Amino acid sequence: MNFADLGLSDELLRAVNESGYTEPTAIQASAIPSVLMMRDLIGIAQTGTGKTASFVLPMIDILAEGRSRARMPRSLILEPTRELAAQVAENFEKYGKYHKLSMALLIGGVSMGDQLAALEKGVDVLIATPGRLMDLFNRGKIMLNGCSLLVIDEADRMLDMGFIPDIEEICTKLPPNRQTLLFSATMPPVIKKLADKFLTNPKQIEVSRPASANLQIEQFIVECSSRGKKDALIEILRADDVTTAIIFSNRKTTVRDLASSLARAGFKSGQIQGDMDQGDRIKELDRFKAGDITVLVASDVAARGLDVKGVSHVVNYDVPWHPDDYVHRIGRTGRAGATGKAYTLATPEDAEAVANIEKLTSTKIQRVKKVEAVTARAPEPSSDDAPVEKKTRARKRPGAKPNEPAAAPEAREPRPAREPREPRAEREARPEREARPEREPRQPRQEREPRPERAPQPAPRSASDDGPDDGWNGPMPDFLNFKLGG
Repeated sequence: MNFADLGLSDELLRAVNESGYTEPTAIQASAIPSVLMMRDLIGIAQTGTGKTASFVLPMIDILAEGRSRARMPRSLILEPTRELAAQVAENFEKYGKYHKLSMALLIGGVSMGDQLAALEKGVDVLIATPGRLMDLFNRGKIMLNGCSLLVIDEADRMLDMGFIPDIEEICTKLPPNRQTLLFSATMPPVIKKLADKFLTNPKQIEVSRPASANLQIEQFIVECSSRGKKDALIEILRADDVTTAIIFSNRKTTVRDLASSLARAGFKSGQIQGDMDQGDRIKELDRFKAGDITVLVASDVAARGLDVKGVSHVVNYDVPWHPDDYVHRIGRTGRAGATGKAYTLATPEDAEAVANIEKLTSTKIQRVKKVEAVTARAPEPSSDDAPVEKKTRARKRPGAKPNEPAAAPEAREPRPAREPREPRAEREARPEREARPEREPRQPRQEREPRPERAPQPAPRSASDDGPDDGWNGPMPDFLNFKLGG
């Protein structure tokens, strides 16, 4: 099957072919015809399977006819994070370049003036995060009664971030006669209740079991201590098969520290975390896509918003607190049919969290204690082909790159040659030394004169001579002669 069999327009097929895609993924082949038939849809698929294109492509053809009005978007796409919203906007620009559709992006962290200006002109597609959308709606800057198509993307992530109440309120502002598409990697009971409430006779498409990991990704649990995490991470990144890598951590402070440590170790590293401005986060992501940096350290804010081709490795520096986040983290590699590797650095304290991940994914993840067992290394010369040399420790030059060979040790100055030893026969022919004359016996010491006898000392006084023994050698002073109570 190819995209032409799905009923898409010629202009859209031309844009898809120019993007390098010829065959649709499983979720795209199942979802696109149903969306074109204006049916409500529930799509359950793991991350990295092409969910975004499964609703972007049919939406472009549906919105090709019609006219937008000021402050009244014709369609609405809700995304949990800014990065994911920006990714969807890039897909609309790429696939809709032969259609005259207007688009606006409503996300936090950027100026609101440009967003309001775009809404005043009228937009066909509005891509927004729930918080910024509700802010503008409460200010009276946007009306939703003209929106005929709603997409709720990454619904399970919306649940984790606490956006479900906002989504329920947004749905009440939309016209009841609309088409609603809901996409999620998992289907917890709360999301199922939301779908039953706001979707009408939806078609459910499930291309893989909920929370399953991509089979193209090799998964490893690296057992280490808390202090050994950084060394294990550097050992993984120095493997020969690492081209680009994303490292995930649970805390923003750890993201900052790791990015600095990896830069000092010689890696081209960057960071994305929640304390950064949106402009800085976009710049770091663009540098990563362009290859200016090869290692990106990120918090879970980027777990579902990063779509970068060619990511060879994902490393969980911290075991994620929620098992669902594990599936989305490792889904940054092995995308579009490519293969990838995912490492999780786990301490003995993480045993329960790892067990929850394996229970959710129904997968027993391989354990390794030494990173060398699973990382690709350059082959060392065989002992049969190379002479045996004494091992010397080479010094690493400061600022050297990870794959740059260490500097050879400095050559020491040769020691001066020793003088040849005299033959034994010549040593025995030497004349014997003359014997030393015997010493004369010492004269006896002269006897010392006897010391004069000391004068006899007076006998110590008795305790009965002058009264009681009070330690006083003379007569008792008058001022000490007193009686208690007298």
